[in-house]
Amino acid sequence: MQKTFAMIKPDAVERNLIGKILSRIEEEGFKISGLKLVEMSKKQAQGFYSVHSDRPFYDDLTTYMSSGKTVVMVLERKNAISHWRTVMGATNPEEADAGTIRKEFGESIERNSTHGSDAVETASEEISFWFSGFEI
Repeated sequence: MQKTFAMIKPDAVERNLIGKILSRIEEEGFKISGLKLVEMSKKQAQGFYSVHSDRPFYDDLTTYMSSGKTVVMVLERKNAISHWRTVMGATNPEEADAGTIRKEFGESIERNSTHGSDAVETASEEISFWFSGFEI
């Protein structure tokens, strides 16, 4: 079993899509081993996305991510990282494959409904950012 970090972003929470996305996660064979509804502060968003701090979209991203509630999760299954990224689809919903979460629910590159770790190291860092060991 592999763990990955997943997030339902503010745009999807705002549009009451939590249940639909969680159902999809379970249908894909993931075990949800950690789940929280959080409202990120700007400082938390800046810390979480610090890897992008030199990018031109950083301020817009952290402003958006601190604009409303998000659902943060730890998901487990075989090949969790790659499978979750496939289920989410391409970052840009217009380029995402049919049947993916971002194609179905995403509104734009920024408001694309979900986030997921891209590697084992990233998953570990992102999980520990939001969850203590006893919460998983």
